[in-house]
Amino acid sequence: RSDVKNMGLVTHHPLSDWEAYKNYKFPNPNDPAILIKARERLKTAGDRYRKAFIFMLLFERLHALRGFANTLKDLYLEPEKLGELADRIVDYDIAVISMLSKEMGSEIDCLQFTDDWGTELACFISKEMWDSFFKPRYKRIFDACHQAGWHVWMHSCGKINEIIPSLIEIGVNVLNLQQPRTLGIEEIGRKFAGKVCFSSLCDIQHTLPFANDDYIREEAALLLKHWATPQGGFIFSDYGDDEAIGAMPGKKQTMYEAFMANDPYTKTVHV
Repeated sequence: RSDVKNMGLVTHHPLSDWEAYKNYKFPNPNDPAILIKARERLKTAGDRYRKAFIFMLLFERLHALRGFANTLKDLYLEPEKLGELADRIVDYDIAVISMLSKEMGSEIDCLQFTDDWGTELACFISKEMWDSFFKPRYKRIFDACHQAGWHVWMHSCGKINEIIPSLIEIGVNVLNLQQPRTLGIEEIGRKFAGKVCFSSLCDIQHTLPFANDDYIREEAALLLKHWATPQGGFIFSDYGDDEAIGAMPGKKQTMYEAFMANDPYTKTVHV
């Protein structure tokens, strides 16, 4: 844990040594506690859009178990072993999805998950390796969600431009992208607007911590101009912790007002 309450780093990796794998006890995806917790939360949901949430779905879970450097090296040196571990994680995720969909069905609208895939410059691995190793495994999870009647809602930080086409191809419905300046607002809009729904806000690293109100207003307008379309949509999504991103009081209120003022879909259309 760091001094900021929602920031930290995994420091112990139970599978850092492959010898530990044969005796490692994986969690039970059919644990009744999962259902109990889900039902408690659904009681307060009302008629709102309801998300099932798996933190660290695949890649992040993989390197939390194995270690980040080990995971990247294994893609070259131990792809079969890493693939077996990745498949165990995917099997767990699908089993949870199956249990929730069987017990709750249409009470859930989507699966939301996190897997950060990028640095400030590019993805951690090549697109070719991502497509070969990760794409078919994500597709299994996405297919399970769609079979349950759910949307797939993915959060990923960093410059993940290269893998967005593959994510769209295998069925991601909503991309939660919180660094639009890093991604390139115009570029992302030009390539993907109308092909996927974006869940976003003003950049949490470049804009909200440092920019003045005029810059925030300009960025909100740009995001709606380039990313929001009736075919793909744009969901304004707040980052819940001002302290974690160093946003001064009032900055997010300015952002919210700018999005509302520039929202093209609140205007009445007369036919």
